[in-house]
Amino acid sequence: MKKIITISREFGAGGGEIGERLAKELGYVCYNKELILKAASESNADMKSIMKWDEKIPADFGNTKSLLDFYNIPLSDRLFECQQQVIREFGEKGNCVIIGRNGNHVLKEFDNCLHVFIHADPHWRLKRMKKKMPDVSESKISEQIRSIDKMRKKYCTYYTNTEFGNSENYDICLNTSRLGISTCLDILVKLVRENEKRK
Repeated sequence: MKKIITISREFGAGGGEIGERLAKELGYVCYNKELILKAASESNADMKSIMKWDEKIPADFGNTKSLLDFYNIPLSDRLFECQQQVIREFGEKGNCVIIGRNGNHVLKEFDNCLHVFIHADPHWRLKRMKKKMPDVSESKISEQIRSIDKMRKKYCTYYTNTEFGNSENYDICLNTSRLGISTCLDILVKLVRENEKRK
């Protein structure tokens, strides 16, 4: 039985760290930026452009566009189409943790998935990111947190027509500022292992 865990997260909430540690604990493969790299090779776009468009929406957000001509649509649309294909390929292989990229939506029809959302209070995220970037001012980090969260929400709405962070779109939502990263990790490991016993 293939097992897939998708992790969506607010910036600075620790979702990436949890995903990597969870994959290691379970012996799964963890996919994050690897998705972008593979999508880049399939879209024939240079890496500088890919990183510029990563998790961003087109400038003409809201306008109706045709997806019939794949190579004539905005790079971000091309990238998202490639990412969807890559995520499905990894999902078919199973035993993996997929971080971000709206994996919960892309794999919503797949069986045996656990869709996770990691969030935290803004002040806690600010303190955590300050430790990671001691040379960056708190005001700059706070601005970055708001900016990336806003970008992810728009990206999610545009490409999936769902609300980023809405509990209805996930199997479990965990607050790292209340529970701590290690406790959230333990909860997820226990969930997966208990589910394996029931199969």
